[in-house]
Amino acid sequence: MCRNIRCLHNFDPPTTDDEVREAALQFVRKVSGSTHPSRANTPAFEQAIDEIAEATRRMLDQLVTNAPPKSREAEALKGRARHEKRMEREVRIRTASA
Repeated sequence: MCRNIRCLHNFDPPTTDDEVREAALQFVRKVSGSTHPSRANTPAFEQAIDEIAEATRRMLDQLVTNAPPKSREAEALKGRARHEKRMEREVRIRTASA
């Protein structure tokens, strides 16, 4: 899965429509293999983003959980820690094979 697509479920404050659209955009970019579609493909690209955002919003609105809402700040810290750990692993691998 694309690392730029973030979990959107169970946040306080709730996920915004802009966040949903950004996730849909990342998904369409990943699937299409293009960050900027040609003029000929722009309508299809935009339609896909709109449809995926709509389906995502519908799904998020229907999901239920007993877990307490997550904090965006805490999730960002966890993400940074995972990134640093991944980078440390890569450095160890590169220096071990040198």
